[in-house]
Amino acid sequence: MENSGQSRSGGGDAGHRHEPGKPPPERARGSGGGILMGRPFGVPVYVAPSWFLVAALITWVFGGQLDRVLPELGRARYLVSLFFAVAFYASVLVHELAHTVAALRFKLPVRRIQLQFFGGVSEIEKETETPGREFVLAFVGPLLSLVLAGVFYLGVLAVEPGTVPGVLLAGLMVSNLLVAAFNLLPGLPLDGGRMLRAVVWKLSGNPMTGTVAAAWIGRALAVAVLIGLPLLTRAGGGLGESGADLGGLDSLTDALLAAILAAIIWTGAGNSLRMARLRERLPALSARALTRRAVPVQAATPLSEALRRAGEAGARALVVVDGRGSPTALVREAAIVGVPEHRRPWVAVSALAQDLKDGMRVPADLAGEELLDTLRATPATEYLVVEAGGEVYGVLSTSDVERAFVAAMSRNPSSARTPS
Repeated sequence: MENSGQSRSGGGDAGHRHEPGKPPPERARGSGGGILMGRPFGVPVYVAPSWFLVAALITWVFGGQLDRVLPELGRARYLVSLFFAVAFYASVLVHELAHTVAALRFKLPVRRIQLQFFGGVSEIEKETETPGREFVLAFVGPLLSLVLAGVFYLGVLAVEPGTVPGVLLAGLMVSNLLVAAFNLLPGLPLDGGRMLRAVVWKLSGNPMTGTVAAAWIGRALAVAVLIGLPLLTRAGGGLGESGADLGGLDSLTDALLAAILAAIIWTGAGNSLRMARLRERLPALSARALTRRAVPVQAATPLSEALRRAGEAGARALVVVDGRGSPTALVREAAIVGVPEHRRPWVAVSALAQDLKDGMRVPADLAGEELLDTLRATPATEYLVVEAGGEVYGVLSTSDVERAFVAAMSRNPSSARTPS
C-alpha cells in the first residue's frame, strides 16, 4: 500500500511511501528506522521499536487461541505464538520486497523498508512516470501475499490437521489472505488505492485527478472501518464457540483496533492528497528565484567592510574569491550573526567561510524535485548558484529553501520568492 505519508494495513502490510518533497536538511539523515536487519537488493530493512509491541500482542492473542485448539501445549503455546508473529512479519517483508523489486526495476530509488506497528513501509523516493507502472508497483504486493497464502494452503494439505504445524500454516494462510484483501481495498493509502489512482490517471490523463479520487475513497474507507469492524467482529462472536475462536478480542479491543486502523487510513489518505498538491507546487521552488544576490570579497577583507559593500550593492550574501576572481568559499550567514558588531572590523571573512566542495555548486536552472534531490545529496547551509557557462549567479541559502517548502506545504501561494 502506499504513498507519501502513508499506509498501514490491519493485517500487517503498510505499503510503499513516496516522499517527493522533503526540504534539504542541513544535517545528514540518520537511519531513524530502528534496528537494521539486513540489506536485501541493497535496500536497508529496519524493524521499528513499535514492532515488538505488536509482536507481543500477537503472541498473547494467538496464544489464547492455541490454548483452546491445542490445550496440551501448556505454556509452550506462547513460544509457538511468538514463532507465528515472526513468520507473519516475514510474510509482510516479502510483500514489501515485491514493491521494492518492482520499484528498482523501474529505476525508482528505495530509501528503506521498515517493519512497524501495523505492518511495513517501502519508502520509494520518486513517483512513477506512467499509470501502468503505478498499477504494477501497487499490485505486486497483494499479489505476493496471495501467492504466500496459496503456498501455506498447500502446506496445510501436506500436514496432519490439529497439529502445531497445521495450526501455524493455517494461521499464516488466513493472515496473508487478510493482508491481500485489505490492501486491495480501493482507497489510498492502500495498494488498492494506488491501483485506483492509476486507473483514474489513465482515463483522465491527470495524476492529480486520480489522487483526489483515491484519497477521498480512502477517507470513506476509514469511516467504514471505524464503524464496520466492531460490528463485523461482534457478528462473528455470535457464531458460537468457533466464532469466538476467530474473534479472540473483546468489544473494547475491537473498537480500539478499528479506531487505530481508521486513523492510519484517514491520515495516509490525507497525506497522499497533501503531497500530491505539494508536488504540483514544487516547480515554484526554483534555484534562480530563491537565490540571494552576492558580492565577491577577498579572503582577508574585514567582515565590516564586506557587509558595507553588500549593503551598497543590495546583496545578502558574500562569496570569497581568489586573486583571479574565482569563487573559493561562501561566508556562512549563521557565522556572521554570531560575530558582535564591535568585533567585525577585526574579523576576516575567511574565518567565517566554508570552502566550496563537490556538490555545493548548483545550476541556476534547477527547480522542484531535482533541486531538492541535489541539495539533499550534499547537505550544507549555503550553495553557490552558477549559470550554465559557469558565471556566478548568487548564493542559495538552505533556510530560504526550507521556508519556501513550508510555505508550499501550507498552501501559501506566495511561497517561492525570497527578496534578493
